[in-house]
Amino acid sequence: MVKHENKFGRDSEKVKRWEKALFDAGNLSGWDLKDKDEADLINRIVREISKLLDRKPLHVAKHPVGIHRQVVKLESMLNLESHDDVVMIGLWGQGGIGKTTLAKALYNDIFRGFEASCFLANVRETSKDSKDFVHLQEKLLSEILVGKELTVFSVDGGINLMRRRLCHKKVLLVLDDVDNVKQLNALAGGREWFGKGSRIIITTRDKHLLTFHRIDEDHIFEVKTLDDLEALELFNKHVLFGSEEIVMRRDLVDSALQYANGLPLALEVLGSFLCGRTEQQWESALSKLAKNPDKDINDVLKLSFDGLEDYAKEIFLDIACFFKGRSMEYIIKVLDSCDFDTMIGVEVLVEKSLITKYGATIQMHDLIQLMGMDIVKQECCDDPRGRSRSNIYKSQCFHKHEKLEVAHHD
Repeated sequence: MVKHENKFGRDSEKVKRWEKALFDAGNLSGWDLKDKDEADLINRIVREISKLLDRKPLHVAKHPVGIHRQVVKLESMLNLESHDDVVMIGLWGQGGIGKTTLAKALYNDIFRGFEASCFLANVRETSKDSKDFVHLQEKLLSEILVGKELTVFSVDGGINLMRRRLCHKKVLLVLDDVDNVKQLNALAGGREWFGKGSRIIITTRDKHLLTFHRIDEDHIFEVKTLDDLEALELFNKHVLFGSEEIVMRRDLVDSALQYANGLPLALEVLGSFLCGRTEQQWESALSKLAKNPDKDINDVLKLSFDGLEDYAKEIFLDIACFFKGRSMEYIIKVLDSCDFDTMIGVEVLVEKSLITKYGATIQMHDLIQLMGMDIVKQECCDDPRGRSRSNIYKSQCFHKHEKLEVAHHD
């Protein structure tokens, strides 16, 4: 430092900054090996450096309305203060409800507290066969074992590799949009695969997958629609066009909000579509949507229907067309008399987030109902009389207690 003082002057700001930096560095506490195991110290250093690596947060959403309050609940569910156990939780809800957005926000909040982390997005879309499972296993391993490119030759080989290499690591793993038990078995088959303190987060439309994977009810978080104030806020953010509030008739805004019914995807799509449009265009668009669902929204919702077995599809369409808001007892009575296995079918539809039980009645989101009615509408487009649930004809179903008339296909 003497040379630098002579060159720049003892009172130089640059020299003073250097002196302070050296003083601060000298006061940093390090790790004293003493009589400790050298390998343990090296592993500790590696773990701490891993936490400081430039792992970047994920993009969540342009307007993450209503997310923070749910993240707080999920962090409590994860019990992050506990470092002795491995916790798995599930985020469950219908398509377009915001499960992925919520999982990303949660990931960003906590990932720096783990040795390594991995967010596997769109598992449903990226795991059509065993080769895809192998690719996902390789991606998971490469992100968690930073700097190591491991080749996986088979799903079973990948499972063995993951169990062997991850069992001592505290990791954060998110499996997004899981729809098949094979995906879980290949990517997070058991808590014993991961080191103490690890947290596994699974998003899905199918609650039964979580139950089957031994995730108890206390660790399943149902993602619900936004409340009225949050829905209005999110809609405003997407529909605004250089102004602080919507300059539009209140009844049209209310109609748009009623159509979306708190579903974030619908609020985003509808708000963006109506942005900058005239009053007459709003009226026309809302009139059209009441009869024909938006394709982007419908395609997302229909994924849940497409994954059903045929008998469950039939029950879903009957409820969408005829029985929304009716009592569970009445629906079972009618459909059982038409040779349906209604009890298990209804339970499957609840687990798939297509219907909900509200007290003694069966309810369905308006957009899911519209999706179901659109499926019926697409049948025999040229001849509506050929549709399976046409009101043109009715079939008589008898129950031992009463005669019930219900529109149903032959």
